[in-house]
Parts: sequence; C-alpha cells; structure tokens
Amino acid sequence: MNVLGIETTCDETAIAIVKDGKKILSNKIASQADLHAIYGGVFPELACRRHIDVILPLIDDALQEANLTSNEIDLIAVAHGPGLMGALLIGLTTAKTLSMAWNKPLIGVNHIEAHLYASMMDHDPILPAIGLVLSGGHTTLLEIEALGKYKKLGATVDDAIGECFDKVARMLSLPYPGGPEIEKLALSGNPHAYSLKAGQVKGRPLDFSFSGLKTKVLYTLKEDNINHADLAASFQHAAFSDIVKKTKLAAKPGQAIYLGGGVTASRYLRKLFEKENVYFPGPDLSTDNAAMIAGLGYHVFKAKGPDRLDLEALPRIPF
Repeated sequence: MNVLGIETTCDETAIAIVKDGKKILSNKIASQADLHAIYGGVFPELACRRHIDVILPLIDDALQEANLTSNEIDLIAVAHGPGLMGALLIGLTTAKTLSMAWNKPLIGVNHIEAHLYASMMDHDPILPAIGLVLSGGHTTLLEIEALGKYKKLGATVDDAIGECFDKVARMLSLPYPGGPEIEKLALSGNPHAYSLKAGQVKGRPLDFSFSGLKTKVLYTLKEDNINHADLAASFQHAAFSDIVKKTKLAAKPGQAIYLGGGVTASRYLRKLFEKENVYFPGPDLSTDNAAMIAGLGYHVFKAKGPDRLDLEALPRIPF
C-alpha cells in the first residue's frame, strides 16, 4: 500500500510517500527556518502563508521522486493535530481535497504519536516500551503498550525542551533554531563550569520543569566575566541529564526506549543515552516530516479503517 503523507503542524511543509508503513519512496521537506529566524521563533501567520505557497508543488515533487502517479496512491494520511490551528487546516484541507479528487481514503494521524513511530520505521518495535517526545512544543514521557495505546507518565509543566533551548539561545545572542546553535557553542565549553539544575515537580517525579533553569541562565548572564561557551555547555548538560535521569527512572531494566522529535537530533543527548536500549529516529526523521505520518497512517488505517471527510483539526490532542 502506497501512502501519501502530509505534515503541516508548525513551520515545516512536508510530503512523503511510504510503502506498507516502512519503505520510504520519497520524503520532501520545505523548511521555514530562514523565514522565522529574524523573530527568534515561529510566526504563525507567515508559516501558514508559506505552507500555501509550497504544498502543491511539494506533492508533485514527492510523486515524481517516488516515480508514481496519483492513481498509484492508495491512502492519504495527514497530521490533524496537535499543532498550530491555521497550519493544521492547510494540510487537512489539502488532504481532504485530494481524497475527493483522487477517490482515495483519508486517515488522520496524531503528530506526537508519529514522532515516536519515526524511530520504529527500520525495525519491528519491541513492545511494551517507553516513549519520549522532545521538540519545540512537546516534552512528553509515555509508556507504549502497543501502537495507538499509550499511558502518559510525565510531561513538562512549563516550557517544552525545544522552546527552552530557543529562549536560552536568544539570551546568548545565538540564531534560531536554538538547539543546534547551543550544541555548537557548547563544544568548546565545560559542562560543569556552572551549577545549573532543571526543576523538580513535587510529588511527580516523572514530570519536567525547565522554566527555572532558563531563569538561572538569565541571572547568570548578569554576572561579570561569564564564558558563554561554558554556560551553553552547562545548560545543555543540565537539561539533557534531567531528561535522561527521568527516562531511566520510568523504564524497567532492559526495556526499549523510543525517542522522537527535533530535539533528539542532538549528538550530546544521544551520547548521554548511548549505553541504554534506546532507539532514535534516522537523520531525516528527527524533525517534522511526512514519512512518519505516512508510515503510522498505514497502521492506523489497517486498525480502524478510513476517517470521514469531516475529520477535524485538533490543536491539542491529550494522550
């Protein structure tokens, strides 16, 4: 089954075609990082305008790269949440229109769930497992009982981890997106130079809090003779060490851990996890992409059949 995936939850327009949930035939991503860099974060209205400009040409490119025609597409999968409402509606409207025009079934996919599936695409998942989604909008720790069946174990009570990195990057006068820039600066820094810690939530050991850590960086910068590389390294170490510690606390001995989301591209995070039974998404599947949408869409469709054309965009989808 050839599945066309559409992803427009935030600031990447992505189209992919995946066969039988695993084999990626094409995976096209139009990044908007240049558009939003001057704002230090995503400007929702501009994101929507860019989605409108590029989505149809990107679909043509994906079909051409896969050497397929619309007649050879069997299913259209679309991320219908969570995400920015305007951006979601553009992808969802495109998917519904193609579903009617091409007479193909439609399936809605949970964007967060798809991030976890991205680290399962190259093998059969070892379940039950622990899932961890780390991105600009999400920091969520889950137990994965089966595809589509999850138990929420913990989440951030304030900033998402990627959001925190972007804000600290601005404090350090680094460009957007902040994560890669902080990691680059931290390479020449000492991760133990400054005493920084992520927050702990009373009575909820698996929840995350990064607001206090961000504030500590802000006040540290007001001191004299601050080494920015050391501070970047210390911040990165504190944030990721907290994530690793709580993930290990949630996992049973030897249990598989699946990670997803743009922050998982961090080499420092991967190094901290290197001795664990951890699965990361491939190089092109860490950030928002449509291959994960098409891949998971195949399994969701097999489990429950198609969605109706009144499928709604959901800016928030609780686990």
